[in-house]
Amino acid sequence: MEASLPFEVNIPEVLAEVTAAFQRYEVALTTNQVEVLDELFLDGPHTVRYGATENLVGFDEIQAFRLGRSPKNLMRVLGRTVITSYGRDFAVANTEFTREGERRIGRQSHSWVRFGQGWRIVAAHVSWMG
Repeated sequence: MEASLPFEVNIPEVLAEVTAAFQRYEVALTTNQVEVLDELFLDGPHTVRYGATENLVGFDEIQAFRLGRSPKNLMRVLGRTVITSYGRDFAVANTEFTREGERRIGRQSHSWVRFGQGWRIVAAHVSWMG
């Protein structure tokens, strides 16, 4: 049983907005649309992306990583995606993924916050199981 919360979980229109932003991110990631990826991460010093092989703190480090990343082998298949909104301005998105030729299962999590310019990722984590 969930504890009583001071905000509503999964307001349908908010969940739809975050899901659309998450799907836009996925298309941009797998097609190497760096400008869209940059747009979807909050441009600030507190934005964090912990990747499978790198720890990036601040938008500038994240942007530099994206610009230097190889555009090869970006396609993946998502599974067990769970997106949850808390109130009208915060959400988390978690998903598993697989890549062709890779036996391990990858995991990705995002913390999304609504700002004046729309939904932005403020924290992201990517890792591999096993």
